[in-house]
Amino acid sequence: MKTRISATTLPDPARADGGLVFLSTWSTGSPERQRAAAEAIAAAWGSRPWPHEGLLSYTVYAGADGSTLAHRSHWRDEEAYQEFFARHRDERNADIDRAVPGIERLGLHRTRLRGGVARAAGDERVAGAIVITEGDTGLPEAAPGLIGVHFHVTTDGERVIRHEEWESGDGLPVEGRYRLAYGFEPVR
Repeated sequence: MKTRISATTLPDPARADGGLVFLSTWSTGSPERQRAAAEAIAAAWGSRPWPHEGLLSYTVYAGADGSTLAHRSHWRDEEAYQEFFARHRDERNADIDRAVPGIERLGLHRTRLRGGVARAAGDERVAGAIVITEGDTGLPEAAPGLIGVHFHVTTDGERVIRHEEWESGDGLPVEGRYRLAYGFEPVR
């Protein structure tokens, strides 16, 4: 399978065929290194075939802080992730690390989607900002510009990670705010 790369279209964060979502954050140290790391990720993923049929999508978000990159990979199940990890992860990360040495990987969370408020049927708005925070499971009040909110619970039950989609980042705090850098999906 080939890999489709988009810098404008987010994969569906609430798709029903995925059982496991991995969320992680990298710190690059500067806006220049953030851009270079995002480009290195696009090159590493775009230059290879899609790595595993059980990987449904992979998304990279650039932090409004100018340093962080958030990653979201949506998997069919744990077995698919383990097969990818054993065969394909290291070569991609090695390419990225050669291009931008010293990236700090701040953590990886195994999660399952546990509700939220999905995009309404027929809603064609484009998410211009993503806000990722921990701990809040309350459903939001209707807010201008809010497209959807999704709750991820870590597989150990210790954390709840909130993933909000907004039309724009206007008026939102910088901390935890991201924009799409690249979305990757298989071409079937």
